[in-house]
Amino acid sequence: MTAIYFNSWLEEYKQPFGAIEKGAAVTFSIAVQESIVEQVLLVVRKEGGERGFEKINMSPEEHHHYICTYTLEQGAGLYFYYFEIIKKESDQDVKTIYCGSDQGKGGEGVLTYDSGNLHPYQLTCYEKADPAPDWYRKGIVYQIFPDRFYNGNPHKEISQPKKNTFIYGTWKDEPMYIKDAEGEIIRWDFYGGNLQGIIEKIPYLKELGVTALYLNPIFESASNHRYDTGDYLAIDGMLGDEKTFLHLLDCLHENDMQLILDGVFSHVGRNSRYFNYDGRYGEGVGAYRNPKSRYRQWFKFSDYPEDYKSWWDVRDLPEADKENSNFQQFIYGEKESVLEKWTAMGVDGWRLDVADELPDFFIEGIRQAVNRYPEKVLLGEVWEDASNKISYGHRRQYIFGNSLHGVMNYPFRDIILSLLLGKHSAQEAAEKLTVLQENYPADIFANNLNNIGTHDSERIATLLDNHFSKLTLAVGLMFVLPGVPTIYYGDEAGVTGGKDPENRKFFPWDAIDPDAYTCYQEWTQKRKATEALVYGEFYPFYSNGLLGVLRYSEQSQFALYLVNAQNQTASAEELIFTRKPPISTAILEEMLADAVISEWGDYFVVKELS
Repeated sequence: MTAIYFNSWLEEYKQPFGAIEKGAAVTFSIAVQESIVEQVLLVVRKEGGERGFEKINMSPEEHHHYICTYTLEQGAGLYFYYFEIIKKESDQDVKTIYCGSDQGKGGEGVLTYDSGNLHPYQLTCYEKADPAPDWYRKGIVYQIFPDRFYNGNPHKEISQPKKNTFIYGTWKDEPMYIKDAEGEIIRWDFYGGNLQGIIEKIPYLKELGVTALYLNPIFESASNHRYDTGDYLAIDGMLGDEKTFLHLLDCLHENDMQLILDGVFSHVGRNSRYFNYDGRYGEGVGAYRNPKSRYRQWFKFSDYPEDYKSWWDVRDLPEADKENSNFQQFIYGEKESVLEKWTAMGVDGWRLDVADELPDFFIEGIRQAVNRYPEKVLLGEVWEDASNKISYGHRRQYIFGNSLHGVMNYPFRDIILSLLLGKHSAQEAAEKLTVLQENYPADIFANNLNNIGTHDSERIATLLDNHFSKLTLAVGLMFVLPGVPTIYYGDEAGVTGGKDPENRKFFPWDAIDPDAYTCYQEWTQKRKATEALVYGEFYPFYSNGLLGVLRYSEQSQFALYLVNAQNQTASAEELIFTRKPPISTAILEEMLADAVISEWGDYFVVKELS
């Protein structure tokens, strides 16, 4: 069966590469050098489509190739395809050989006589091109956990400290929780970081190279993380007020910086204005204390008021009913909604918490609200490949158009860490990167928010055992790979820490690691100076244990980055690209001349096109 070959990553076999716009045509070609071939068929099925399995006869062409064209006429979504090669054996028996994907990964086809072992290829179809605003696409984002960044008050007093909480004695104290016997947090902890502190540190952020901020939730809440929203229409008093928030927006915009807020719309806090479990908003206020409350319909009670649906069964987080029209209007309606209030003030974008747990229609409604204002971006928290994510039994549609501009790029983070920790070879890393490139629409792939650490993950320095050379490689890959790089506050200062709450320490303003800072700052400058890293096409490759990234900006430049994630010196020998790049061997040899890379080292070069 070796005389049959297909590779979805090579345009010789599938044109164009990757995800396809609705209504466009795809040309498939498969090499079949079997002697007695009766028929070669392309088999296609649109998930949820009306046509079921379609079998298209492929025409023989020269060089033993069979070709056909298929038009994606059934709308956006996922199409799945494979090939059937029907041949006669010497005994005149008719047999069918199936050619499909290797475990659904794309790339080179796998052959089998058993249809039960067949894995079809994924073909992503999207509505239309959906580029993000240019400020975002060119941006370098900095994620701030507001309580842990800086206190800008005179004499560092704490603004409006909350009842039944504690405040650390010094900013150097290690974060911790106080929990009861059931493991529930009974005393929230605060350091006192606030919006005024962010304003005062704008010069620091500009020097670092940051162009946009993404803030963890800033709305009134009981906790320090504020994912338990108490009032969507009010700034948390410990952080400041609307006047300070508007001043922050003005200061950022005056410095050519943008602001992305965290939208937490899957659930609210139990001690919120809307649920009001503990009565802090008044005795007759909220769904828990008043069955006639306007908010009662937002929640699903199985036995009112004690038994209610909560997010992941966390009792502190009652889940909001996204199908309730009143809740929808409150979040993203045209008048007096949460999205309308803050976006009208000048907020530049939103990141949706647990986006894969929000219904597709709900995200589309939020996108429509965002679209009422120009140059805004909408991002979503998704930890897996967002093109084929199934959540609560439904295939998610949020990257096929009219929804998210991009998602948080945790899959890239996983690939980077696996490479640096020896769990993936350079070849495996290059192939996994190509899988994502193939599955995502081109705009989504370019708009994803790259990260190597967030408030939900261990600090990158800790994960890499404080191995500085590995850290530099992780940072380099985050900046060179397609997407928008995001620095989690304090990573550039050398902050360490395990899982929550250790990854949420206060920023060490008097003990910034100069080597870590320089590493991040140098990469922000490289990205700003290199158009190919922002707009360039992406061609991953590997060579002699090295992982390579080639970015190509047509009629501008090539940028090439090589990473040696092993403990021995290596040089680039035969370069194996997962996709064929638009560059001659001579130019590659020129770019790689004398490139010998020490263990845990890297190599970055830019070639300007004449």
